[in-house]
Amino acid sequence: GIAVFDLTEGKTLYSHQDEKLYRPASTEKVITSVTALAQLGTAYTMDTRLCYTGNIENDTLKGNLYLIGGLDPEFMEADLDSLITAIRQSGIRYITDTLAADVSMMDSIYWGPGWSWDDVPNSFQPYLSPLMLNRGCVDVTVSPTIKDSLPQITCSPASDYYQISNQGVSHSPFAGKLKITRNWLHGGNQIQISGSVERTATETLSIYQSQNFFFHTFINRLKEKGIEANTTAFADCPKNDSLRVVSPLFTLQRPIGEVLTQMMKESDNLCAESMFYHLALHHTQQKRVKDNDGSDAINHFVKESLGLNPEYYNIVDGSGVSLYNYISPRLLLEYLKYAYYHADIFQPFYESLPIAGVDGTLEHRMKKGKAYRNVHAKTGTVTGVSSLAGYAKAPNGHQLAFSIINQNVMKSRQARAFQDKVCEILCTSK
Repeated sequence: GIAVFDLTEGKTLYSHQDEKLYRPASTEKVITSVTALAQLGTAYTMDTRLCYTGNIENDTLKGNLYLIGGLDPEFMEADLDSLITAIRQSGIRYITDTLAADVSMMDSIYWGPGWSWDDVPNSFQPYLSPLMLNRGCVDVTVSPTIKDSLPQITCSPASDYYQISNQGVSHSPFAGKLKITRNWLHGGNQIQISGSVERTATETLSIYQSQNFFFHTFINRLKEKGIEANTTAFADCPKNDSLRVVSPLFTLQRPIGEVLTQMMKESDNLCAESMFYHLALHHTQQKRVKDNDGSDAINHFVKESLGLNPEYYNIVDGSGVSLYNYISPRLLLEYLKYAYYHADIFQPFYESLPIAGVDGTLEHRMKKGKAYRNVHAKTGTVTGVSSLAGYAKAPNGHQLAFSIINQNVMKSRQARAFQDKVCEILCTSK
């Protein structure tokens, strides 16, 4: 299915099967990002907060300290250090009651509907949670040592939440191919290394129960800095009322623009799902949202802002990972048109798109010809599907919007070559 529109003249240039339904793969992120920019705004932030009840007296908090997750997809070790520094600077060294992790932003279903169970433990399908450290993953680096000896293993973030089983052999071809995985079939967090290690290799693995990984590592890092609590638990932070006052301690804000860039340039699924659930929060004005709430938010936008019937489509996640997503090239085109004609949305959206032959997921495509640098578009790939949607500059200076979805293709390379040829035509034909 293909749809091409001249944004400068406001007319359709070409369409082929553009009303049929296809799986969008990661071009679903176009829908998520434009909806988020329109509904949440460019000043929106995804916050991780520290709040407390009771009073701080000398070096003791006589009350509870709450770590409140906001599904920040870019929360890294440096951010963890920022939380710990904030606690230290408040003077707290001991918490008389509970250090609590609040993950009440969303329900406990850690995968989207229609996600493939056997994609675990790949980093592109992490276990979703309001508290995620290093995208809920561990970076495992394996380096060879002396021949026939155990390789050296380095993991980041360092934590005793996971275990390492090193069965690798340095420079031993008879040991077989190097494999870095996790005992995911048993819901375990044992990182397993086997086979021959010929050169340094790094694999990023998802960790089961990402909120536990975050909280466990946080507690241990606090202890290293001399900060302890009487008890630790997962618990909801209470609301302010006449009987209990909740005081803010620190807020770490993640600008939506930072998430948008990672999401679109690198096709980051976690960033897309974070936006999806923040859309759900905004739409419902409630906490503990679920995937259906995110779908409702997008369907509302499709109906009210695009003037299309959301019942014609099936949108169930924010990233395009789900096998249940079905949309049309025309819907993608309408989103691209909406963004273009709303300057406050178009600028950040356009800047976030991969540029042909330059960066992101288009860095190694269209490096020659007129499409080079003239195409800004989002890619999409899942088994049997390859898609591309974005903008191209025509020779007459007109800005064009296009969407292409190739479905039932078993060789993505051929589909991408076809898409690149279409883009070249758009950038050369008058």
